[in-house]
Amino acid sequence: MALGHNDADPNTPAEAIDLDQVRRYAAFAEGGAGGNPAGVAVLGALPSAETMLRMAAEIGYSETAFLAPMEAEKTDAWRIRYFAPEIEVPFCGHATIAAGAALGELFGSGVYALTLNEGAIDVEAQRDGGGAASAALRSPPTWARRAEPALAGELRPLFGLSVADLAEEWPLSEAGAGARHLFIPLASRERLRALGPGGPLRYPFAPVKALMEKGSITTIAFFWPETERLFHVRNAFAVGGVAEDPATGAAAAAFGALLRELGRLPEDGRIEILQGADMGAPSRIAIEATLEKGASVRVSGAVRPLR
Repeated sequence: MALGHNDADPNTPAEAIDLDQVRRYAAFAEGGAGGNPAGVAVLGALPSAETMLRMAAEIGYSETAFLAPMEAEKTDAWRIRYFAPEIEVPFCGHATIAAGAALGELFGSGVYALTLNEGAIDVEAQRDGGGAASAALRSPPTWARRAEPALAGELRPLFGLSVADLAEEWPLSEAGAGARHLFIPLASRERLRALGPGGPLRYPFAPVKALMEKGSITTIAFFWPETERLFHVRNAFAVGGVAEDPATGAAAAAFGALLRELGRLPEDGRIEILQGADMGAPSRIAIEATLEKGASVRVSGAVRPLR
């Protein structure tokens, strides 16, 4: 499967990880609540992929980020890898935001360079006058295009959707910012809520996971546009072993690229995504994108520690 790597970093000694070494944050929190939990392990060296995958499964969040310094005694540049309970993913937005909070807590506010399995990004750690933490990342290069209609035909019945449930003015699309995401537009806020009222999205897990694996799809995002700047989103992550993510930064970056491709990006390039409210974890994601085709997208949000 092309979603990530399962090989250990060369030239880095393995290091045992204790659960107490893993910091825990909720990224993209809304009003001091909600957000998407992520684990962050800041280590001297990265252990094997098998160890990181096992730890991510034990922690149980949709992703855990593992970081080690690129050079000894330096704290401005880091190697980072992301693991879900069942796979490694090439890039994870909410775990990057959480990693920014962890680096800011350990080494102070500022911009930190992050080296991915493929490519490099940065994350900025911030704190306001009251000490509240936030972070902003610049995504990997982006792309967007229309999705194959046959894919929608396979997915619609699995989520209980008809053609009438889709927003006619928006095409079924796919976009990427380090990973591939599928975007399905819905005609109403009520239909989005009905995909899983009062809890996670409801769908036959194994068939959806199999389709995602077959197409190397990292998440399936259902969205409803309240305005040109405000979007409500729900996001399935079956391929990672998680029914629904309450906030998905990587998909948010890809969505910024999609709006650019469709000519729907506001003049200043700023939009917001509300996610997670329907499953009891309200989250807010801010996006800033330029009109430059393929350019990185800035994604930011508040972070709260989980104790």
